[in-house]
Amino acid sequence: MRRFVFVLVCFVAMLVPVAVLASGGEGGFNGVVRSLEVKYHAHATRIPFMGLISFISRKATEGGVSNVHVAEFEDFQEAMDGEELNRMVEQKLGPEWERVIRETSRYGGDQTLIFMHAEGSRMGLFVLDASGRELDVVQVSVDPAHLNDKVNEYQHHSHHHDDGD
Repeated sequence: MRRFVFVLVCFVAMLVPVAVLASGGEGGFNGVVRSLEVKYHAHATRIPFMGLISFISRKATEGGVSNVHVAEFEDFQEAMDGEELNRMVEQKLGPEWERVIRETSRYGGDQTLIFMHAEGSRMGLFVLDASGRELDVVQVSVDPAHLNDKVNEYQHHSHHHDDGD
């Protein structure tokens, strides 16, 4: 009897992940990209070696930028409803993400959505930009304090350079 219960529990435990994956419950960056592919019958091009590029960007920016994800849709021909697109992205990203910018051109051909959320001392940024026949989706994690220091460093350097002219 114990063996039967053990086998039954193992069987159920193996079915749960399959059921979750089959339900399309994927969220975040991959969930948004997958939903765009399905809804608009388009294929996203993922940048090769993105993990390596993300690692290099973290090192090059001394931790200022990391966890870079990029997907690009070329020859995107489907018309997009801005409200529907916004709802889909909000749903896939989840309630912890806050939309800070939504821009739609007069006839809806160009659309930009920018979301952000706190990641401890870091800030997650998600950008969806549709322009003409291209649609780009980017997610990145930034250290706002570090980036602010770098911006100030360049501004300080720029002022000194201008004074010498």
